[in-house]
Amino acid sequence: MDPDTMRGDGGDVYWRRRMSVLVAVLVVVAVVAWACSSGGSGPERASSAQTSPSATPVVDPLLAGLRTLAMGTASPSPTPTTTPTATSAAPPRRPGEPCATEDLVLSLQGGKEEIYSAGARPTFMVTLVNTGPVMCTTDVGPRAMEVRITSGEDRIWSTADCVSGVSSEIKKLQRGVPYVRALEWDRHRSSTDCRATPATALPGTYVATVHMGELRSPKGVFHLR
Repeated sequence: MDPDTMRGDGGDVYWRRRMSVLVAVLVVVAVVAWACSSGGSGPERASSAQTSPSATPVVDPLLAGLRTLAMGTASPSPTPTTTPTATSAAPPRRPGEPCATEDLVLSLQGGKEEIYSAGARPTFMVTLVNTGPVMCTTDVGPRAMEVRITSGEDRIWSTADCVSGVSSEIKKLQRGVPYVRALEWDRHRSSTDCRATPATALPGTYVATVHMGELRSPKGVFHLR
């Protein structure tokens, strides 16, 4: 090319064309380089994601929320429960049945701090009351309802010693109506061997009580001259 043609306006056009060609070549090189670098990661990555067994599946948030709600509201598995056995109430008592110990009140009157002169015989009054709901029966014989007199550890006298005849005596006790028995002590000792001539009790302090099964009356203290 003629060097003169490169001067002036013609020279400017020449260099612009040369720069345009250079830019076009650079763009083509950049596009080819980008295609080569991304070509192995595009389709192949998608394919490997589709075929890889270890890929984590995408969870739909809506389905996950519904599943959580269903698990939270689902009824729990039934648990076997043992129904407690109801304690049956005691059957009502019928009139004429044996008296229950807890329904009886036993007491002794007389002999409390009393002083009996020589020859005077102590007297006592035994009272038994049924506090149950209905009439009941009980044995008030001399052995079942025993009046006992002691002095310290010495057993002096008892209605249960040497009982002759029928020793049992069944009584009907109406609710609230006391059964009363009065008795007198002749101041002689008694024993289970039923001696023909019992000894006379000596002057001193004595205690009288009534025993009836598990029941005990209050003590009655008295003195003999």
